Amino acid sequence: MTSPLHALGFSSALAVGLRTVWGYSCRVADPSTPVFDSWADGIYLYWIPVGAGGVGFVRLNGRLYEAIKALLERRRPLDLYHTALAVNTPEGRFTVENAWPSPDGDTASRGVVMEGPVFGRWIARIRPFRYEVRCWRDGVISDAGDAVGGAQCVSSDLRRARQILDLVPSVPSMVWGRDELGVGEMWNSNSVISWLLARGGLAMDTIRPPAGGRAPGWRTGIAAARRVEATPPG
Repeated sequence: MTSPLHALGFSSALAVGLRTVWGYSCRVADPSTPVFDSWADGIYLYWIPVGAGGVGFVRLNGRLYEAIKALLERRRPLDLYHTALAVNTPEGRFTVENAWPSPDGDTASRGVVMEGPVFGRWIARIRPFRYEVRCWRDGVISDAGDAVGGAQCVSSDLRRARQILDLVPSVPSMVWGRDELGVGEMWNSNSVISWLLARGGLAMDTIRPPAGGRAPGWRTGIAAARRVEATPPG
């Protein structure tokens, strides 16, 4: 699929960059198992390699983006990951994910609870420049079978699982691809997931990407969550 940035003439590397920049008590689900097939209640985190399941140029451009980023930061390149959640409760089974672009106006069919701007608020009136946050009952996660280590259970606390679901509609609608908080990383799909986990009270220092990898935007979500917690009520 051609991205909106490609349509405007941006390079593939930049387009991919904007799209990606991006010991627990319950068992780890097998990556080949369908979402929620006989899972225990809890919160499950997916680390999906960027470009998994897609055409080769997406993975190649992701590597090019990371190579440039690593060169600028004087470090070795790392594998890039996109994150998503599966939340299982007695009330229902849900997938939670941030997706871009929004494919069509039938948002209810895929559990969309909020939308946000991509690239700039001024252009978000056009659908391809809006991302969507989904809390999808019995939903699917693209390329979930490619997740490294399968679905990792980060909490079996039912109270926290319900809290995560309650928090999804209140995710900040920051501009995807911009560092509005000044933390050195842009807001993207990974920011949404880390914001939810941080606001849900999980120990974020224990949740890390697979060895040799990183999830662009992860720190931005944590920073945004901490700002909410530091803001006095009222």
